[in-house]
Amino acid sequence: MSLPAFDTQGTLFGSLASVGAALFAEGDRFKLFAEKIWPHLAAARPALAECYRADNGRPALEPVVMLGVAIFQFLERTPDRQTAELVKYHLGWKLALNLELGAKSFHPTSLVEFRSRLLKHDKARLAFEVILEALQGEGLVPRKGKQRLDSTHVLGLVSSMSKLESIRETMRLALIETSDQLPQERPDFWALFWERYVEHKLDYRSTDMVFKEKHQQAGADAQHLLRWVEGLPAAIQQGRQVGLLREVFGQYYVVSEQAVTPVKEHAAGVVMNPHDPEATWCAKGKAKAKKEWIGYKVQVAESLGPQRTQKSEPTHNFLTSVVTQAATESDDAGMEATLEAQAQMGLEKPTELLVDAGYISAGAIVEAQAHGCELVGPARPSPHAAGGTGADRFEVCVEERRAICPAGHQNTQCSRLEEKVSGKVSYRFEWSTHCRHCELRVKCVGKGQAHRTLVVGEHHTALQTRRNEQKTDEFARRMYDRNGIEGTQSEMVRAHGLRKARYRGKAKLDLQNQLIGAACNIKRWLKLAAWELRAAAAVFGSQTAFAS
Repeated sequence: MSLPAFDTQGTLFGSLASVGAALFAEGDRFKLFAEKIWPHLAAARPALAECYRADNGRPALEPVVMLGVAIFQFLERTPDRQTAELVKYHLGWKLALNLELGAKSFHPTSLVEFRSRLLKHDKARLAFEVILEALQGEGLVPRKGKQRLDSTHVLGLVSSMSKLESIRETMRLALIETSDQLPQERPDFWALFWERYVEHKLDYRSTDMVFKEKHQQAGADAQHLLRWVEGLPAAIQQGRQVGLLREVFGQYYVVSEQAVTPVKEHAAGVVMNPHDPEATWCAKGKAKAKKEWIGYKVQVAESLGPQRTQKSEPTHNFLTSVVTQAATESDDAGMEATLEAQAQMGLEKPTELLVDAGYISAGAIVEAQAHGCELVGPARPSPHAAGGTGADRFEVCVEERRAICPAGHQNTQCSRLEEKVSGKVSYRFEWSTHCRHCELRVKCVGKGQAHRTLVVGEHHTALQTRRNEQKTDEFARRMYDRNGIEGTQSEMVRAHGLRKARYRGKAKLDLQNQLIGAACNIKRWLKLAAWELRAAAAVFGSQTAFAS
């Protein structure tokens, strides 16, 4: 498609100018959107133009308008069909998007096509970047400041399947994909497999024994199909559904010389629905606090602006990045990806980064300090030895290779250990002579051990310092600022639909999350602008009354 004509210097309100003053007050969010947000979207047209052919094909819908519509979708939390209707009938939307009063709408599938273009040309983060850059220009987000970070889960747009349902559905998809590429002559087992997995479905009234047999049978059939595929052309072997079957079979079954046996317990990260294999199963926590989901994880970072002086004053905090992860990825990797994404958007590493215990490790604290960033968060308690005395009871100075045990004795030996594969360095402290007649031996030395040993990482001093700091009231006060990120995530879930994916696949979900982040920042910006207008009007009114 080619680009339509677009005049960035055109009349801001078009034919709505005559009714805008009467219908939209100064602090109205649609009018503020037109004044503050629209010029920045219009300035991003050269980047949007890269998604189109300049002079080939029929004229496309104006991409700047479509970008604004995509943002409004998550401001108002509307589906594609309702969004298209609002563009046609809602005067506020027309005003905000610089549309003529009689501007026609478009088919809802045009939004699908526009999102596909953004993904194809790696523009998923465009809306978020444009708004973040505008906020920096307004002085609302510093290039280097104080931030807080936390992660939350996102449910994939797939139904929850049992292991038997998932392997059978994967078999069905693989058979259909392979059938489209095979000649007329089929192998002997083809008719049986086709009848078993394509033409028939499970009878959910069956007994547990029948389900168990079908699970075993599906594994044997999958192995048979995969072995047969190995002799076919590369195009069939490398098919998307065949590759997925190979992956699911490896996750669901253990192959031995005797038989193919279903795995009893799955690890996190297995495919639970072949219609969105990137939405994986993950579990977090234990017992009653255990949380399970099929989907993804998202890291949300937020700047910390000046404190509010009045209760009615809106927040000065804005999102600085939204990073989409696989459900099983760690928070450590999420923090690294967050800082990298912020660097790509022109932000420097924050002076302080407030996080929870999931992000804190000795290495992370030291690495952050090396880059001029203070990583603030509680360290997890040290694991207890078999005797019950943890490392936090010892005074350790790795740099001097010295450690004092709870009984006040200094170590007799210290060894430096380095893993060949990872290069990880640790130190082992030993108290060989002091433990023989020590009164704390029963509580400190495990059964079967001659004396106490303690193994710590090379950055244990930093971890020990943090564990001491987090016991103070000052640290608790600093962590109070971190807790606000929970409210931000709640806002993104309730007001903008962060919790559940609208689309399948990680790339499409990331686009959704970027648009949610842009919508959240815009909403906060407009609320702040409206409050400042009201505050200025109140001051002006009081000054006028005083002068009179």
